[in-house]
Amino acid sequence: MSSKPRLFLVRHGETEWSLSGQHTGVTDIPLTENGREKARTVGVLLNQRSFALVQTSPMQRARETCTLLGYGPHAVVNPDLCEWNYGIFEGLTTPQIREQRNDPHWNIFDSEIPNGESIEEVAVRAQRVIDTALAAAPEGDTLLVAHGHILRILAATWLGLEPRGARLLSLVPASLSILGYEHDQQVLQTWNRTPGDKI
Repeated sequence: MSSKPRLFLVRHGETEWSLSGQHTGVTDIPLTENGREKARTVGVLLNQRSFALVQTSPMQRARETCTLLGYGPHAVVNPDLCEWNYGIFEGLTTPQIREQRNDPHWNIFDSEIPNGESIEEVAVRAQRVIDTALAAAPEGDTLLVAHGHILRILAATWLGLEPRGARLLSLVPASLSILGYEHDQQVLQTWNRTPGDKI
């Protein structure tokens, strides 16, 4: 166990919508068979590592991933780990939104989100997740199983960046990332590792 706590982030496995590029916030869809298989392989990568705290988003794609990793019985469901509420953009791909809005440069990080959450509101949730993890496990590691954008924004928050800095942190399904420390500085130790890699 490291002397300072680390946050292990796992994005859930593939779904039909992550495969097609559709924005998946509040829609509660399951993993594909490929997504389940990749989630199991991330579990092998974690190699039954012991965590002081395990938290998962309440959405089934995250909870199932957490179970396939081998940590389901230990997981606490945390609504703050829900994906960004995309409002009117739910279920749409970026090319579809760009066409609808006649804006070839549209991206979610710079957009207002009608009927959804602002990026600042997502960052507030991300900070609560970090605070909860550090308070509950001040000398142990935490595993967080959630979604692409909330985990990217959480990482940006950990690094002291503005929430929109998350645009620089691509995150694929069934990937492992680690947030930790270099001396007293919060840093990104591992990012976007997939099952073929070793930690």
